Amino acid sequence: MSLSVQDVMVRQVLTIDATQNAKNAARLMSKFGVSSLIVSSDDDIVGILTERDILVRVVSSGQDPEKVIIGEIMSEPIIVVKPETPLDEAIKIMFRERIKKLPVMCREEERMKLVGIISITDVARLQPRLIEDMKTLIDHAGMDPTEIDFYIR
Repeated sequence: MSLSVQDVMVRQVLTIDATQNAKNAARLMSKFGVSSLIVSSDDDIVGILTERDILVRVVSSGQDPEKVIIGEIMSEPIIVVKPETPLDEAIKIMFRERIKKLPVMCREEERMKLVGIISITDVARLQPRLIEDMKTLIDHAGMDPTEIDFYIR
């Protein structure tokens, strides 16, 4: 059984309107301990704002965070996946596109709806559980560990 994005994604996603300023976005990220916000405009997803966007496009250039509008500094176009996307495919997308987060969307009637987000950190968090599951499978199968061509510590 292979894992899909919906098995790992975080379902509580924070959004912010594209007309808000960078200072409000930074406060929201800080308050909720997140490193990105999904940016919306007229109930549509239009981009993603990351801590790096704020650091590179506002702080390092000496701009006033109260005057910089999110729509001007967000990353776009936004790359999304479906909940049923295989996890390994989502990981390949993240590496190929050099991104750390993928919003998860599904079709609901005539519209696409944001249902979650997956990050490279979510995938890394899963790794110890996978190793434990592999150990359990080996133990239950009665396999001789010396005959296995992979290593589990």
